[in-house]
Amino acid sequence: MPKLSAGLLLYRVRGDCVEVLIGHPGGPFWARKDDGAWSIPKGEYGSGDDPWEAARREFAEELGSPAPPGPRIAF
Repeated sequence: MPKLSAGLLLYRVRGDCVEVLIGHPGGPFWARKDDGAWSIPKGEYGSGDDPWEAARREFAEELGSPAPPGPRIAF
């Protein structure tokens, strides 16, 4: 069975620019793999879990702050 993961892509528009929130993975696996290793805050979840709640949980775990309120756009 394939692994399932969910994440939040936070963005904001400032003037004529769109800014997105990305993070750099940490830990020993990433110690020497710095180039291009950026991602949205995300993580795996089980088949019975709600992907939206999993994404919000992973955001809080990885960034240490709860996900801000905003619209949910599934894609």
